[in-house]
Amino acid sequence: MALNQQLLLGRWAELEKRATTIRFMVFVQEQQVPAALELDGHDADCIHALIEVDGQAVATGRLSPDGRIGRMAVLASYRGQGLGRSLLAGLLSAADQRGQHETYLHAQMHAIGFYERLGFIAEGPEFDDAGIAHRLMRRTT
Repeated sequence: MALNQQLLLGRWAELEKRATTIRFMVFVQEQQVPAALELDGHDADCIHALIEVDGQAVATGRLSPDGRIGRMAVLASYRGQGLGRSLLAGLLSAADQRGQHETYLHAQMHAIGFYERLGFIAEGPEFDDAGIAHRLMRRTT
């Protein structure tokens, strides 16, 4: 059964409350990332994506001015239903609209395959970010 989902793109001022709730549930509570690292002061400069299912915010991510996609988070009970793909598609579309032909991200190691299927290519060695192994990935259109 398809989810009744809506993708919203906007500024931090519009989406902050709902996006922060998702990010804290996924990164701070679930993955034990310190709250001070999660809120890094860059949100106001980014385009944010939020997916609502039946009016409830369940996924979020952001696009930085330099083309970095980050803070991709889907609530645990909604994973595996294509929301991450929809979220990423929205952020890539926003990058295209800005004329950015290259985007990059720091993928958690378990998510490498997900990003590869969507056109990202892993580069360089594994590195630690907030106690979690990551790898740089880049996509050019």
